[in-house]
Amino acid sequence: MEQDKERTELYGRDKSLLDYLRKPYDRFLKIKGDPREIALGMALGLFVGMSPFMGIHMAIAVFLAAIFKWNKISAAVGVWISNPLTAPFIYPLTYLIGSKLFGYQKPFKLPEEFDFDYILTIIRSTPDILFILIAGGIVIGLPLAVAGYYFSYAAITEYRKKIKIKLKLGRKADKQKSASRKLRKKQRK
Repeated sequence: MEQDKERTELYGRDKSLLDYLRKPYDRFLKIKGDPREIALGMALGLFVGMSPFMGIHMAIAVFLAAIFKWNKISAAVGVWISNPLTAPFIYPLTYLIGSKLFGYQKPFKLPEEFDFDYILTIIRSTPDILFILIAGGIVIGLPLAVAGYYFSYAAITEYRKKIKIKLKLGRKADKQKSASRKLRKKQRK
């Protein structure tokens, strides 16, 4: 309560970006299951989120998580690395990396006029562009998934350690209260 007052005084009534990110992060930490499986699900989601299949990322990640018996919820959360706010940064980067990897020299640029010939050119080059985006997504997705796994695993295990400590302290306090009540009862008699 006191911390909320301080935050309101510092930032005013508007929530900061960290406040908006805090709630989903806290919810992620509270996902039930084995920390390793949760972290593997998150890594899978991050990896799939780098693919060019926006719109079906979640279905792909949840399906694969079910096959590998990893956490499906964390996989679904991980794919949100690619969203309408981040896609304008992710896809050009994956295209750039994939085109360098394949030696693709044609830069993608929009024409001044959209005509039927340009639409046919785009349709013909779709497989090339798709493979470039997939390759770039793999190159970016692998290290991102590894980092996501270690970060998630560390965050979940640390959170659970803190909860265990709080529970132990609570039990000790309960035992002390119980002992002091018994002592007071004996003193009254």
